[in-house]
Amino acid sequence: MTLHEPSHNGEITPGADAEVVETCAQLIRIDTTNRGNGDAVGERVAAEWVAAQLDEVGIESTLVESEPGRASLVADWSPEGVDSSLPPLLIHGHLDVVPAQAGDWQVDPFAGEIADGCVWGRGAVDMKDFDAMVLSVVRARARAGRAPRRPIRLAFTADEEAGSVLGATWLVDNHPELFEGCTEAIGEVGGFSLTVRDDLRLYLIQTAEKGMAWLNLIADGTAGHGSMRNDDNAVTELAAAVSRIGQYKWPYRIAPAQQQFLDAVADAFGIEFDLEDAEETLARLGSIARMVGATMANSANPTMLNAGYKHNVIPGQAVAGIDGRTVPGYEQEFLDTITELIGPKVRYEFAVENPPVETEFAGALTEAMQSCLLAEDEGARAVPYLMSGGTDAKAWHRLGIQSFGFAPLKLPAELDFVGMFHGVDERVPTDSLEFGARVLDRFLQQA
Repeated sequence: MTLHEPSHNGEITPGADAEVVETCAQLIRIDTTNRGNGDAVGERVAAEWVAAQLDEVGIESTLVESEPGRASLVADWSPEGVDSSLPPLLIHGHLDVVPAQAGDWQVDPFAGEIADGCVWGRGAVDMKDFDAMVLSVVRARARAGRAPRRPIRLAFTADEEAGSVLGATWLVDNHPELFEGCTEAIGEVGGFSLTVRDDLRLYLIQTAEKGMAWLNLIADGTAGHGSMRNDDNAVTELAAAVSRIGQYKWPYRIAPAQQQFLDAVADAFGIEFDLEDAEETLARLGSIARMVGATMANSANPTMLNAGYKHNVIPGQAVAGIDGRTVPGYEQEFLDTITELIGPKVRYEFAVENPPVETEFAGALTEAMQSCLLAEDEGARAVPYLMSGGTDAKAWHRLGIQSFGFAPLKLPAELDFVGMFHGVDERVPTDSLEFGARVLDRFLQQA
């Protein structure tokens, strides 16, 4: 088979995994740090680089900016041979990354270094790994003249790391026509393996994610001289409210996707899952236990404080930031609890409000995921799970698009994968990237 001859159904496209490692490294080398509040760099540069990669294989794309430099890319790939009677599949990934302090890292976080069997750098797992998989597979298929089963809509977005306001959400609000016809989507965070034993790995498919309720707590008081008694001190009221929220133990609330995951874990390990002894059971999952534990209840973590400008001046207002996350179905309970905890002298305002999303783990798309994983790993078992964080899926959900987290990675059992997200020395194994590209290539043939 030559490079330009279409392969038979079920075979891997020649070169589908050949470029993925270097593509991931090159993406990392484009600094796309997003600090939030409009402070971001590199998103347009990255989007233009992606556009050039697609253009090289004959795929045209559209770049749109929500603000100068805040660019997202959308491309329609419907080559000859696709079944145009099927709705397009949206495949999406964001190009921005969270900040990295170079002094904390073993390597330059934006050098895209390939060493010790890994690609290192900010974005290696969140989520330039999947961006690279998509690009390498699509480019290989385009060069080989091998069409996917159905039309593909590609989206590479800005601003996901700051709540998607200037990225996917802006696209949905201002250019919904770019996603016309799409009913299903795949993106982050899912498809990665959890090793149970040598012959069994659970591949976690994200079918639901907690809602985001980023709150500003605001306390108003009476300004005055710092040497005087003051019974209406905004700082005091705010500090007490923040303390109550930080110390509150949220009750377990299990969403359907979470229950399916817990049942799968119990079956895989041959145990009974007991909520009363949840921490001990979760400990069997290793490092992923932190993420799973965070999905079993609403949560609210104080993250920012801002008050005053001088030691001897009592300010008239104090503000705190709260990162709230809500289990599907328990959003109102979360807000009621916050209202009770902050008390009558403190109020809250939403900084970002994105409701939780849920998609049923059923249908042809999930069957294709399982089939393609098994073709590359005979010990694979796909299971649904609820994600603790948020993704662009919340934006697509507003268009009625069912979203799954499916960025397939077969990971070493000892790797603290969850710790890589926004962590120091973020890295992804090269073998895992190549595995993911092969699975994704198969998936485009079946999805």
